[in-house]
Amino acid sequence: MADLSSRNPDWWRQAVIYQVYPRSFADADGDGLGDLRGVTERLNHLATLGVDALWLSPFYPSELADGGYDVADHRDVDPRLGTLDDFDAMVAEAHRLGLKIVVDIVPNHTSHLHPWFQEALRDGPGSAARDRYVFRLGRGAHGELPPTDWHSVFGGSAWQRVPDGEWYLHLFAREQPDLNWDAEEVRADFRTTLRFWSDRGVDGFRVDVAHGLSKDLAEPLRDVAALGATGEDALLLVPPGSHPYWDRDAVHEIYRDWRTIFDAYDPPRTAVAEAWVPDTRRALYARPDELGQAFNFEYLAARWDAEELRRVITGSLATAHAAGASATWVLSNHDVVRHASRLVIPPGTDSDAWLLSGGTAPAVDRERGLRRARAATLLMLALPGSAYLYQGEELGLPEVADLPAEVLQDPVWTQTGHTRKGRDGCRVPLPWTPTGPSYGFGPGGAWLPQPESFAAYAVAAQAGVEGSTLELYRTALRLRRKLLDGEALTWTTGAPAGVLDFGRGPGWRCVANTGDTSVPLPPGEILASSAPLNPAGILPPDTTVWLA
Repeated sequence: MADLSSRNPDWWRQAVIYQVYPRSFADADGDGLGDLRGVTERLNHLATLGVDALWLSPFYPSELADGGYDVADHRDVDPRLGTLDDFDAMVAEAHRLGLKIVVDIVPNHTSHLHPWFQEALRDGPGSAARDRYVFRLGRGAHGELPPTDWHSVFGGSAWQRVPDGEWYLHLFAREQPDLNWDAEEVRADFRTTLRFWSDRGVDGFRVDVAHGLSKDLAEPLRDVAALGATGEDALLLVPPGSHPYWDRDAVHEIYRDWRTIFDAYDPPRTAVAEAWVPDTRRALYARPDELGQAFNFEYLAARWDAEELRRVITGSLATAHAAGASATWVLSNHDVVRHASRLVIPPGTDSDAWLLSGGTAPAVDRERGLRRARAATLLMLALPGSAYLYQGEELGLPEVADLPAEVLQDPVWTQTGHTRKGRDGCRVPLPWTPTGPSYGFGPGGAWLPQPESFAAYAVAAQAGVEGSTLELYRTALRLRRKLLDGEALTWTTGAPAGVLDFGRGPGWRCVANTGDTSVPLPPGEILASSAPLNPAGILPPDTTVWLA
């Protein structure tokens, strides 16, 4: 059985980590925005759920130009969310309950309100302050054109001009200027930040945009179009590690440096990379002398299809093993459509267009979506490695696709000229009770409107109710902790078409039916089932079971 005790340095290898998006988790002071005291007051929910750790999305001072990922101070708490004392109290209570704390670290960029960037604007061209960021003269007769054709992830140019004529790089929102990681001052400051939070009891870090820190800033800067590397497949069209600003080989020097800091603590601090890179490149971030683990986005993007899932699972396990890491599995997070909706959107559907339609073109079968989500979760929790859950998925929450335009806050909405709705639909505050002005989220309203349907999904409406999604998660996590043994699986030969069937150690087997027809259920004692089995001995479509 896996050892997840507090002193085990490998606790993370098969842990279940629950992502808390603090502004949408729980509001203790009634201002409509979730806060750290709200998280602390609801930690018992996570302990009862049975997770091993919580990953806290950014809680730092921010104007919320990008949901908190525009950080004005990497070593403080946003006053709307609390204080450092509140953070310390949250860590202490989490540890008392046996929960680890993982925090987001955002090293690719700062907020434009960060003191460093304000200093850079004041000191002007050629200053040491500007060297902490990426400033360049523009092209054209009067410098009126951006320095390169680099594009922001959120749409439009990745360059913004300032009044003195220079341009600064922002691979995300214009309020998020990119740091220059060639500058030693930047590297030293983040070493201080890692120690600051580790000294306060943080057990690990989730590294935002881990593949973006290193840029090729040699003059002249290279246009991406000249490399034939535009669009979503850019990283596949250039030699590995050679893209001007994504997944460059030099980034790994940074993480080897960080590893010396992590390993100076007992137990060592953990880390996981958010790196949107091809499978073979992901393994580099997960090496033991770097971050140790990396998110597996191939699994998140896989269709509900047995053959595709088997291919992704097999490849992911092999990649993790080659890196000396454990695999990671995730179905939802703060950046993607919740999987209770996504898994029933027809293949080939443009998710941006679907969101713009308010989730009506095409309409999705919400009941089938929940059934698939439950089956997908039970499958995921049977896989060897770490499972990352996103707040609210244990309630079966669907995407809130019909948020009106006037409440949208994601910068994607404005930077794309209202052609992409963005990620607000998965960030709507959680329902804790079936009644109240914000369904128990707080004593007042909520910063994003919650649909009336949230009442039926509330924690209080599901707790103790046999067959509810919340109780399925609690059961699965309790069993998982007892059954974990080793980091391998064995595929069963001869499984029917559309069925995934594998064994996990002695006496534990997972069978998932992704097809459209029922199949005979293999013999064995049923430990957990994502849906009722009626008649007995038959495994219906969109259903997963664990067998002894």
